[in-house]
Amino acid sequence: MSEELKKLEKEVKKTKRLANEQAMVLHDLIEDSLPEGYGDLLGIAQATYDACKAWDEANQKLIAAQTEAA
Repeated sequence: MSEELKKLEKEVKKTKRLANEQAMVLHDLIEDSLPEGYGDLLGIAQATYDACKAWDEANQKLIAAQTEAA
């Protein structure tokens, strides 16, 4: 496996972990703080969206690189 693919795989794992962590923050808000904590909802939801989008973009790069290498 090329160094580029290894680097992309590492980035996908990292961004997925960060997305999962942010999803847990959103989950905790929903489970523990709503409706009183509604003021935090938009910021946490945006951060969760951004983290998931970063994972998706990294994953798409990896898929493209794997397809190209095949």
